[in-house]
Amino acid sequence: MKAATHAITAVTPAISSAGAATVAPAKAGAHAEQILAWLGEVPDPEIPVISIVDLGIVRSVRVGDDGACDITITPTYSGCPAMQVIADAITDALHARGMRQVRLHTQISPAWTTDWMSDAGKAALKGYGIAPPAQKVIDISGLRATSAAARRGADGAPSPSVAVPPHRSAAAAVARHAAPAPTVACPHCGSTHTEITSQFGSTPCKALYKCLDCREPFDYFKCH
Repeated sequence: MKAATHAITAVTPAISSAGAATVAPAKAGAHAEQILAWLGEVPDPEIPVISIVDLGIVRSVRVGDDGACDITITPTYSGCPAMQVIADAITDALHARGMRQVRLHTQISPAWTTDWMSDAGKAALKGYGIAPPAQKVIDISGLRATSAAARRGADGAPSPSVAVPPHRSAAAAVARHAAPAPTVACPHCGSTHTEITSQFGSTPCKALYKCLDCREPFDYFKCH
């Protein structure tokens, strides 16, 4: 078996608005979809109940004409120590299924967000006793306002040549924002009568909460 390559790359694959990984099949459409399904069986090393696909780490799958497979992954945060374990798990899973050449690319922009987690992944977290993210992180309301302004002139009439002020540029309009404290439901009893006890739980990406009804402590997967 050929060893997999793993490097930082400047390649930016298309990412759907829903945050799901894209599949660029070249001449092997069904094969690329099958690879994504195989990766959906690879568990996250820190939370094994959720797969790396449901977590949103896998950003794209591409199969070339030569049969080589390119996988783009994004760490949940820069310097995440689990990424090498995840990279090894990906190559091992695909080698075990006959993929001889696997190339891994680490993409750090756009940064990973909990918005990329699938509904199935969030349900799996809840069933595991971890409260899933309760909020969206990315605010695109400003982008909608910017687009509307660009379509209107000063008198409100359509004007395709209207310049967008710098402070209302598309880059400024899409922003991560500090949201109010979320209402976190207890994954054990479903009560929203909960309170935070520590900003950090079992890992840095989780906070520690307790339920004031069933009295059970639990981790909350923080939005970021």
